[in-house]
Amino acid sequence: MYQVELSKRTQKQLSALPELMRVRIQTEIDALALNPRPPGASALQGSSKGLIRTRVGDYRVIYQVEDKILLVLVVSVGHRREVYK
Repeated sequence: MYQVELSKRTQKQLSALPELMRVRIQTEIDALALNPRPPGASALQGSSKGLIRTRVGDYRVIYQVEDKILLVLVVSVGHRREVYK
């Protein structure tokens, strides 16, 4: 089982979302502890940091997996038109 951590930026982004979407995204983030590479998740193209994204409706969760220490670090959460900037 992986430990899931949210960056300060991610915590702030989550708190700004509508409550229903926040709950859906938090559920997806919690599920990353059991399976950090769920079906539908894909590596970000052009990312040298090994970032992965998963979709939650029109929102995206961007994260990094550290397999050696069993850690999932969520680095960004946001609407698909804004999260990649």
